[in-house]
Amino acid sequence: MQTLTAKNQYNFNKLQKRLRRCVGKAIEDFNMIEDGDKVMVCLSGGKDSYTMLDILMFLRQRAPINFDIVAVNLDQKQPGFPEDVLPKYLQSIGVEYKIIEEDTYSIVKEKIPEGKTTCSLCSRLRRGILYKTAKALGATKIALGHHRDDILETLFLNMFYGGKLKGMPPKLISDNKEHIVIRPLAYCREKDISKYSVIKEFPIIPCNLCGSQENLQRKVIKEMLQGWDKQHPGRLETMFNAVQNVSRSHLADPSLYDFKGLRSTSQLENEEGDIAFDKPSIVPPKIDSELYAEDNEPSAEEKIDVQFINAG
Repeated sequence: MQTLTAKNQYNFNKLQKRLRRCVGKAIEDFNMIEDGDKVMVCLSGGKDSYTMLDILMFLRQRAPINFDIVAVNLDQKQPGFPEDVLPKYLQSIGVEYKIIEEDTYSIVKEKIPEGKTTCSLCSRLRRGILYKTAKALGATKIALGHHRDDILETLFLNMFYGGKLKGMPPKLISDNKEHIVIRPLAYCREKDISKYSVIKEFPIIPCNLCGSQENLQRKVIKEMLQGWDKQHPGRLETMFNAVQNVSRSHLADPSLYDFKGLRSTSQLENEEGDIAFDKPSIVPPKIDSELYAEDNEPSAEEKIDVQFINAG
């Protein structure tokens, strides 16, 4: 970790507390980790997965329940991949780990034409291998390092390119119904994770397979969201709030709401009713100041009784 001045150390302590608070609240809100769980933390060698592992190891020490952690990395045999970096780091922090060697790189390069994005096939191959590994290890939860910005990017990707109002859930059941996948960083901002990883000096391993692709649709969306965040501070927080505040009756999906069966005598429960003819009024939602507090506010455990939030 970097040697910091007193002022920078103070700011880092706030940053670390904020990230731990966000992870703790996400775990609590979605019941991500339970007593006796064995959590398989998928470690790619990027800033997000390093941060996730670091914070989960801290929370394991403070949590009122017992759970185990095993870090798993998939070595996809990309040319120039530094095979010694992750084992050396994982040994230094004393965590159980497993390195899986599968040559998915050759498969992707063979199947995907030059110039086309490789993410879709690569992710499917990785997913199958990780599910198989989780079963072999007896893991009850699979933790992925996607953060809040990833969730918003996925939402806009599906809207702009897929015609779906679909994001990336903090918790889901796998396609084969055998595993629970969790995203403990769901409430964490990418810019906070980036700062944290630089100060902690995690040994970042770049992904040469997809990281150098300039034509990724996700990259376009990311730049759009980052532009909004700079021009309109707080906009991303507001959008993420919207993902958690859905009105089914004010969308247009008949599979989610019985529009055909709606009659003038229908009893509406927990719906907003007819506001189509009301004067437009945009009221900014209340943003969770506890979650994204930048100043020296009391820590989460001093305000609410949430078992996983021990920001310390």
